[in-house]
Amino acid sequence: MRFAYPARLRPDPAGEWVVSFRDLPECMTSGADETDAMVEAADALEEAIAGRIDDGERIPTPSTCRVGERRVALAPDMAAKAALALAFRESGLTRLALAERLGVHEKVVRRMLDPRHGTAASRIHKALRVLGRELVVETRSA
Repeated sequence: MRFAYPARLRPDPAGEWVVSFRDLPECMTSGADETDAMVEAADALEEAIAGRIDDGERIPTPSTCRVGERRVALAPDMAAKAALALAFRESGLTRLALAERLGVHEKVVRRMLDPRHGTAASRIHKALRVLGRELVVETRSA
């Protein structure tokens, strides 16, 4: 899954630019100009995904962009956390069972699943492999 979501950018009567995500209705932000609004959109997207991970809510598959929308990519570290959260939920394993498969303490897995705890990409990569997934990093022109 690629964690890049379509966003709608529009001016509001107060002179700011508002950004909303149709895949994440709770995610809305604004900025003084288009550039500022898109920076804020990336931050808001990260918080929306982190909130869904924390609350055990579904992380939606990004929709295809429509005319007039812009794609906003989730920061790589949060995308890795989201991928791990999805794979872990789908596995049906407990944190303890995953910890045993990884050869680590359950506390390590708990931290790995915490969207706000810094976890090395190599550790997430290993956990995803244990869960039958692979972490792939891709770059594109902006």
